[in-house]
Amino acid sequence: MFQPVSSRVSFPEVEERILKLWAEKNIFKRSIENRRGGERFTLYEGPPTANGKPGIHHVLSRVFKDIIPRYKVMKGFYAPRIGGWDTHGLPVELEVEKSLGFKSKTDIERYGIAEFNKKCRESVFKYVEDWNKLTERIGYWVDLDHAYITMNNSYIETGWWVVKQLWDKGLVYQGHKVTPHCPRCGTSLSSHEVALGYEEHTEDPSVYIKFKIESQTLTGVMAAFRDKPLFLLAWTTTPWTLPANTALAVCGSAEYSVLDLGEEYLVLASARLEPNGLQAAHEVGRVNGDSLLKLKYRPLFDPFEFGVPVNRLSEAGIVPVETTSLLYPVIATDYVSMEDGTGIVHTAPAYGEVDYESGKKYGLYFIHHVDLQGKITGSYPGSGKFVKAADPLITHALKEHGLVHKAEKIHHTYPFCWRCGTPLLYFAKQSWYIRTTACKAELIEGNEKINWYPEHIKRGRFGDWLQNNVDWAFSRERYWGTPVPVWKCESCQATDCIGGMNDLKAKPGFSGFQEPLDLHRPYVDDLTYDCPQCGGKMKRVTDVIDCWFDSGAMPVAQYHYPFEADSLQIFDDGRFPADYICEGIDQTRGWFYSLHALATLLFDRPSFKNCISLGLILDEKGEKMSKTRGNVVLPETVISKHGADAVRWYLFTASPAGNTRRFSEKLVGEVTRAFMSTLWNTYSFFILYANIDNYKPGNEKYDVASELDRWIISELNQLILEVTADLENYDPVSAGRSIEAFVDYLSNWYVRRSRRRFWKSESDADKLSAYNALYECLVKLAKLLAPFMPFVAEEMYQNLVVSIDGNAPDSVHLCDYPETDETKIDSELSASVRLAMKVSSVGRAARAQAAIKVRQPIAEAMVAGLAPSEQANLLKLADSIIEELNVKKLGFIADAASLPTDAYSLVSEGPVTVAIDKRLSKELADEGLVREITHRLQGLRRTANFEIADSIIVYYETDDHTEAVIANWADYIKKETLAKELVKGMPDNSLITAESFKLEGHEIKLGVKKA
Repeated sequence: MFQPVSSRVSFPEVEERILKLWAEKNIFKRSIENRRGGERFTLYEGPPTANGKPGIHHVLSRVFKDIIPRYKVMKGFYAPRIGGWDTHGLPVELEVEKSLGFKSKTDIERYGIAEFNKKCRESVFKYVEDWNKLTERIGYWVDLDHAYITMNNSYIETGWWVVKQLWDKGLVYQGHKVTPHCPRCGTSLSSHEVALGYEEHTEDPSVYIKFKIESQTLTGVMAAFRDKPLFLLAWTTTPWTLPANTALAVCGSAEYSVLDLGEEYLVLASARLEPNGLQAAHEVGRVNGDSLLKLKYRPLFDPFEFGVPVNRLSEAGIVPVETTSLLYPVIATDYVSMEDGTGIVHTAPAYGEVDYESGKKYGLYFIHHVDLQGKITGSYPGSGKFVKAADPLITHALKEHGLVHKAEKIHHTYPFCWRCGTPLLYFAKQSWYIRTTACKAELIEGNEKINWYPEHIKRGRFGDWLQNNVDWAFSRERYWGTPVPVWKCESCQATDCIGGMNDLKAKPGFSGFQEPLDLHRPYVDDLTYDCPQCGGKMKRVTDVIDCWFDSGAMPVAQYHYPFEADSLQIFDDGRFPADYICEGIDQTRGWFYSLHALATLLFDRPSFKNCISLGLILDEKGEKMSKTRGNVVLPETVISKHGADAVRWYLFTASPAGNTRRFSEKLVGEVTRAFMSTLWNTYSFFILYANIDNYKPGNEKYDVASELDRWIISELNQLILEVTADLENYDPVSAGRSIEAFVDYLSNWYVRRSRRRFWKSESDADKLSAYNALYECLVKLAKLLAPFMPFVAEEMYQNLVVSIDGNAPDSVHLCDYPETDETKIDSELSASVRLAMKVSSVGRAARAQAAIKVRQPIAEAMVAGLAPSEQANLLKLADSIIEELNVKKLGFIADAASLPTDAYSLVSEGPVTVAIDKRLSKELADEGLVREITHRLQGLRRTANFEIADSIIVYYETDDHTEAVIANWADYIKKETLAKELVKGMPDNSLITAESFKLEGHEIKLGVKKA
């Protein structure tokens, strides 16, 4: 016998039991080892940081990572999965700074880099137990005992090797560029980090500034406007950059208007008159942009007066100047837009990427008046304040000098530090770069070899990113990270890149080494050697490497490539490239890019073949989850109530993988009710009747005696075909939805249509056929579901298979995935049954429209809108439709509109119309009453907790009419309720279960007791 199954199930309790089973029998490890020798399938685990608690978005990515390898293992692949931990970078440093109450890098250096990094090392696994517990609880099978860790010396050494390879290819350089700088963290960010931190609807000032032109520079057509002051109007949302303005940029081919405002002239692009409300101003001339290029103006704020250095830009870099009298030019550039502003662009070479390039091209003055903490230096308005706080002070000072035309507020998109939330500032600074632009074509070509899910990511979000690729600023002026492996001579400034510790130890004059080896700051900073060019001391540059570089190097760094002998085989044994990766869509410009860029630069090939890019998770109202909003869903809360399988199934099927999705406990609960309960009830129904009849699968020849059985087996094999194809195409969503549809067919058509066959079939062969068909469906469903819902699938498999077959594999996860038997797929039969289901559904709607109860038999149903072939196929299933609609006869008609509406209720869906006869004869009404009585007796059986096979005695008290009906239908009532006797009158006996009802206007009291 099978183990009894209650229809009332606690899925969390089932899962806790299964977790113990897996642990006792070492199922995860065995599932891998059993496939050793098979084709390798490699998953790269994107390393999370364990210094924060995992959230529901981590569950999303982990279950999507889990499902494909589980499926592949069942298909015979050897698929070891290695976990990883991202342990470096600003996330860790910021947590430690917060715990120590630090506000800046100065606090860290005062505290001591060694002690600070020690705290970072201690903090990185603060929540590792929470991560491990969640990973196990959701059934994500990944090897955490041998996880790679980015702070390990071996991992760092491979990182050095990677940089060395790029250095030798001429792809690493130190450049002076404008980079996005976080003043809170005190370091530059890479372009893909910036992409992670944009916020919409940021409020900033919108200020229109007047720049007074020196009258002696008004020449050519502009000489006509010397009679009064002439100003060029420019726009900015960053007033703090105005002290660094050293040029105004115009479009040489555009048209500019000169407006007479009474006491002065004002110049702006003609196309921007109306947007700026100046279309009615007195226009006294129009000139071409090229006519403005000889104009010059004095600084808004003279840097000599305000005490900051003045330099000049050139192609060679930044050079000091000796002049004390400054005039700034008007220049022509191709980045001046006519879509916003005034068509004249304020240019500050120290604080804008295109500004800096213009500075080099035109030899502009270079003024840098903001320190690395984002505070104004010198004696400018707002000195010592953060730039955003200085904005209104600088604007006010310009207003006092009559140089502000208009000042208001604007809401726009602005980049913030993705780690600490501080507004980013664009600074001209030195950083170390990887020349990714040198292999732009290779990056794009390699992307064409990757299968992206959803597909539009390939040439959309990711493809666009590659098309607009810029060099990777990979150094950070921080402390806790992989040190940049570049040493610089203190004397001659020569630089050298180190590719590993043996490389370093072999250098002449090497010193500073101490055990135990720790390749972090400050210890690595003490390692020096003699300069090969001048004999001076080579010291490491103090920067560390972007933590995205760490994660992008994981394909090789996790194996300590190329320093371990085994690591050299990764290209031959299937460990590189990965078959599959999966993370959120925010990683398109993060981990996905760093993986792709490094693999392309190193090996001229992609590092992964297939990638699922997951949409973001929002709360149930569609808002972004955040701690401040208090709308973060804790995974353990939902799992403890509904179970991990319910969460998994919801995440797999609620929306396509790349779509943004809403999440709430309520939505998970709907999954439990709508799908899991349906599946479980079907399973428990089978177990109940199989145990009553002592059914033993496989002991009898499997003869399919029923067309209904042939149909469900056809649907099962069609399902296996579809699910397999979807999982091969990395589409768990479509696969899951196909399973949902099949379970609905199985429960709400097959089992309902077969219920009498299990209970009181007239034929043993028919009953056996029903058992065999349902058993096959449930066992194969368990195997199909195993990658999706590993717990419920295991529970079903243990009872359906392991409990009765000592030779079966110990776990569903040790089984092969089901294979399709295409000879059992009958497409014509499937189409006919689906049509029968549709006709039944439309017919039930027609009954409801006529307000006729479902247990009330009606005379006939007429179907219109079917082709002759459809009618012929439907006739084979007429008995099922007749029973579903509770009608006496099924017929077909060419035009349902010809039927009298007072006699028929009509409902249409597409071409199909079903008309049901609303007229009830006395005989039909009496039969309806009997069915209601039978239904109430079945309810009393349940209330009395009788077993399904228990015989009963029925007692009743009622009026003469109902008594006569009961007498006429006694045999039917006895058969349906397993009643031995129908006894008139109610005994004075507490052993009976009784209740009074009013049925169709008739009072009746019914009672039951076990026979």
